[in-house]
Amino acid sequence: MKKILITGGAGFIGANTAALYLKRGEKVTIFDNLSRPGVKHNLKWLEGTYSSRQLRIKVGDVCHFDAVREVSRGQDVIFHLAGQTAVTTSIEDPRYDFETNALGTFNILEAVRLINPAAVILYTSTNKVYGAMGRVNAARRGKRYYSIESANIDESEPLDFYSPYGCSKGTGDQYMLDYARIYGLKTIVFRQSCIYGPHQFGMEDQGWVAHFVSQAIKGEPVTIFGTGKQVRDMLYIADLLAAFDGAVRRSRITAGQAYNIGGGVNNSMSLLELIDYVGELTGRVMRVKFLAARSGDQKVFIANIAKARRDFGWRPKVHVKEGVKSLYFWLRDNTSTL
Repeated sequence: MKKILITGGAGFIGANTAALYLKRGEKVTIFDNLSRPGVKHNLKWLEGTYSSRQLRIKVGDVCHFDAVREVSRGQDVIFHLAGQTAVTTSIEDPRYDFETNALGTFNILEAVRLINPAAVILYTSTNKVYGAMGRVNAARRGKRYYSIESANIDESEPLDFYSPYGCSKGTGDQYMLDYARIYGLKTIVFRQSCIYGPHQFGMEDQGWVAHFVSQAIKGEPVTIFGTGKQVRDMLYIADLLAAFDGAVRRSRITAGQAYNIGGGVNNSMSLLELIDYVGELTGRVMRVKFLAARSGDQKVFIANIAKARRDFGWRPKVHVKEGVKSLYFWLRDNTSTL
């Protein structure tokens, strides 16, 4: 039986990760400060589904080193998912953003270095470490931006942290890679695109796929910053979990490496295209309010996932329309319980 620690384990990705390993009979510790809306719903689901002998929940914050050091002791695998996740929040309160993302990640690394150096650490970074990507020429085509260069954004793309959020997540990203170089820790970095799926309670500034779907179910409008033709490759949660598991299993190869993790070209959508599809699912036209584009927003981001395919044999299996439909049904059945 492996011991798995998940920081931010009550969140969307964390709760799904916990369920994956609990199903296998592993011992899972969730470490979460319970600050995000929806997390108590996720904990209720996990506690009602899995044995308390397997699942341990520790309420705490990654900003507090002593608590991080204690909860890291004896763990075989650590999924470091805790963090401040919104660009807008980082601009409004950059100190909180830095302490949560940069200092929190540093605390994880130091705890493992000092007391548990054999553990595998997988860190969820973001495509925002690549910045606004001004070199990518994007032309308008129908309801989306289109760019030939965007399909070739691999891990060699220059880093260009943009916004306090980009800086704080990028700091964690680079610390993870350097602790592998300098101290020999088994760290793995996932630079993730848009992740979505059940147990996600999205908000306007983060988790936009779930937010759009939830607003449609409630008959409420959504706000789009810019034209709505911005394109993202979207990855369903089950495919992300397969990537997590594959990278950890192949840690002799993946340790010290960064990977772009997203849905790829075949799972890309613009915001307007998603709105149209959600309208098909709900049977109603969504109301949209347009505001000025936000500084640094990427017009097109489609991750080149060839490195992940090469190193641990991973590729997405769930098509974006199938995944969004699954999320729609889950939110339709669960939104009213919050």
